Amino acid sequence: MKKRIIQAILPFLALLLAGCTTGKISDFDSIQEYTLKNKNGMIVKITNYGATITSIQVPDRDGNFADVALGYNSVEEYINAIDRPYFGAVVGRYGNRIAEGKFTLDGKKYTLATNNGDNHLHGGNMGFDKVVWRAKLIDNSLELSYLAKDGEEGYPGNFQITMTYTLTDDNEIVMNYKATTDKSTPVNLTNHTYFNLAGEGSGTINNHLLQINASHFTPVDEGLITTGELRKIEGTPFNFLTPKAIGQDLDSENEQLTFGKGYDHNWVLDREGSGMETAAVLYEPNSGRVLEVITEEPAIQFYGGNFLDGRLTGKSGKIYSHRNGMCLETQHSPDSPNKPDWPSCILHPGEEYNTTTIYKFSTK
Repeated sequence: MKKRIIQAILPFLALLLAGCTTGKISDFDSIQEYTLKNKNGMIVKITNYGATITSIQVPDRDGNFADVALGYNSVEEYINAIDRPYFGAVVGRYGNRIAEGKFTLDGKKYTLATNNGDNHLHGGNMGFDKVVWRAKLIDNSLELSYLAKDGEEGYPGNFQITMTYTLTDDNEIVMNYKATTDKSTPVNLTNHTYFNLAGEGSGTINNHLLQINASHFTPVDEGLITTGELRKIEGTPFNFLTPKAIGQDLDSENEQLTFGKGYDHNWVLDREGSGMETAAVLYEPNSGRVLEVITEEPAIQFYGGNFLDGRLTGKSGKIYSHRNGMCLETQHSPDSPNKPDWPSCILHPGEEYNTTTIYKFSTK
């Protein structure tokens, strides 16, 4: 049986709680951090605040361990972080952006919270990253559940989600999301871990080699809202079909790179079916660490840490500067509720949302 360590996080000070609007005070008293460890010595730490991965410790090619996930040492820091970067959290009810926070479903118009300029991002002001989930350890897994009530952040339906993290002896973090609703509602759940395979706080990710198994991406406007176009990557800086350094084409003259201040875009995967397939592979040549992202989802967002600006200090006491971490978020394409020609993101009563993504670590 895999070793599991539960570390309780100290209750919040009354002054801190008085300034929080997520949940009840009793909810915050139940916040804990859970540690999963496999037979290889890999360690994953997770808190039930935001269903957040707080640490991923994996070996390099010489067997030396490092924490490859950006984050903080305390839940207070996650709550009070400048600009809420979503380090390690599960985001939803709809991850990524919805234009102007509006969509029409079954003939009814809905207006969501707008928390990213004029747009809705990652579930709104109080998305799933900012609530306390119920947690239960089951063998080598951590099961987290949350009920988002009808009207929360503007979404229709009482939405019950159960999200499970499992650490395998193959150095895989298996993330399974299941959900039901009593009203039709858009759903797009993903994990928002920032990776640096050289170790968090170790500098830029621009030397990492990235491969994305996608021949098309979805261009955005100046507000980072998808235009509805599906554009070929051929001949553009967005071509990652074969591995290349992330920084190789960042200085190219390209309107899309200007809009995103670098890479902050959605790639539509070249899928062969509806099962688990490799979406992306990330390699850091100095350490030899490899991250493979395997998913059932139709698309993936590659965010290159463009908005990290040196104002945040991470768990090792080092400042997180421009492009010191990156995200690979499996998902439906952004603003899908307003793009009827794209794969549907709508969950109906009587259906079950059920999707899995795996972060698999190795070395070479």
